[in-house]
Amino acid sequence: MAVNTRVDIPLIDFAPFLSDDAVGQQRVARDIFRACHDVGFLYLKNHGIDPQAIAQAFEQSRAFFDLPLAEKQQVAWAGEFSNRGYVGVERERLDESQPGDLKEAFNVGKEGSPAAAENAALVVNRWPAGHPQVQQTINEFFGQCAVGAERVFRAFAIALSMPADYLTARHQTHGYTLRLLHYPPLSAAPKPGQIRAGAHSDYGTLTLLFQDEVGGLEVLSTEGEWIAAPAVPGAVLINTGDLTQRWSNDVFRSTKHRVALPQSNQQDRYSIAFFCQPDADAEIVCLPTCQSEDNPPKYPPVTSGDYLLSRLQATY
Repeated sequence: MAVNTRVDIPLIDFAPFLSDDAVGQQRVARDIFRACHDVGFLYLKNHGIDPQAIAQAFEQSRAFFDLPLAEKQQVAWAGEFSNRGYVGVERERLDESQPGDLKEAFNVGKEGSPAAAENAALVVNRWPAGHPQVQQTINEFFGQCAVGAERVFRAFAIALSMPADYLTARHQTHGYTLRLLHYPPLSAAPKPGQIRAGAHSDYGTLTLLFQDEVGGLEVLSTEGEWIAAPAVPGAVLINTGDLTQRWSNDVFRSTKHRVALPQSNQQDRYSIAFFCQPDADAEIVCLPTCQSEDNPPKYPPVTSGDYLLSRLQATY
């Protein structure tokens, strides 16, 4: 299938939403509505996340992935209940019909006291020993992304004609996952159908994606055409996830996307994704503003935790 190299993903200036300008906030919300309804992806500039923090996070991501494999395996992903730690190349298969993805990842959740967790061994972050800068930088960036995402939650809620705090109220536990991603150069010919990240949709509310200039991310249009989604300087790429599609009764799209093979086999690619999952016990039920007698709910209610667990079990 050919790839459309035009940038067909809207670029939205978030600055008016961060001000006290109610008219500007409504205009931004309308722009976000159109992007999420028509494409499921948007670029957001003036998003409020410190560019220096983004650069430092990429620097420490490279430092982590440069570690010897044996050292990375010391903090290996332990299972879908925690969803934290290192994931080796081909370990994950985002497209369940294809071979494992040609990428490695490192998942981090909200940092907290292990003693405060009901099952501490499952939910604590797993950091490589002797590399405190990785832990400090990534934790700080996690906090910045959490604040940034919650601003976008408010815009999403207003766009869907709901109270501005509707989504933030359902993300109180900050059950987010910050994922460092590295797509290494190809050392051997890929298996048939194998690419860097198989076609998939994201599982939660929304995702913030920061990517380098190498490219490779592609988004599936409503016409069934793959659209290139390159990095845009100063902007974060945002996409809606499955649970937002369920909440909105398909008003907002959870769009499939993938990372294609590189043009040069020797190209590394790095990206950082911040996945926003509602509280585990949050019930995802059709919003009243997204249903009517002629448009009844399309999906049965499901809790956020049950849905996430089902998707993780399918991809590992």
